[in-house]
Amino acid sequence: MELIERLLGIDVSALSDADKTLPVLDPGIRAMIPDVRMAGTAFTVLAEDDHLPVMSALAEAGPGDVLVIATNGGSRAVFGELFATEAHRRGLAGIVADGFCRDLQGLRRIGLPVFARGTTPRSGTTVSRAALGAAIRCGGVEIGPGDIVFGDDDGVLVAPAAGIEAALEAAELIGRSERAILAAQARGEALHGLTNHADHVAALDRGESSALAFLVDA
Repeated sequence: MELIERLLGIDVSALSDADKTLPVLDPGIRAMIPDVRMAGTAFTVLAEDDHLPVMSALAEAGPGDVLVIATNGGSRAVFGELFATEAHRRGLAGIVADGFCRDLQGLRRIGLPVFARGTTPRSGTTVSRAALGAAIRCGGVEIGPGDIVFGDDDGVLVAPAAGIEAALEAAELIGRSERAILAAQARGEALHGLTNHADHVAALDRGESSALAFLVDA
């Protein structure tokens, strides 16, 4: 729970900057409603143009879980307002689908963080008995049950807890530094003077290794 709470205090971009090797889902999978942030443990399900597995998963997923749905390229909606309402009622942290959803107006009213490739009114069948809680491929990333799912308006990052924990302190520092820079810019200070931009560019032009860095008290 401490890991989840700390994640909810930063942006996905900060964690990605802290460790650029952490897997990020295909950017085609995006937040369906704005201004959301989500972190939880993956509850995985495969739903290939059939949303019965999603309904079955909702009966087993628990508070703090993120329902992660692989569709293997399906073109039908695998969840909508009814399923999102049930997920919210059960205390799930959110839903991520490598596919489509529907009932967007209803999803906005619920406010549960949901990520998908888009919307379509077309639903699929309800006969699949695909296994729940198996490793899946979602958004180009191999995801296992229990992996940490972290998403906001910029996208979704998924990785085992150990990898996220290793990068979290650096991500929190990046977040504090960026907030300090924004505060300084609000006071009228120029971005370039708040970084080592000039020295960094000069070092690169000399053929030396260098890294762009913040020059703020975080």
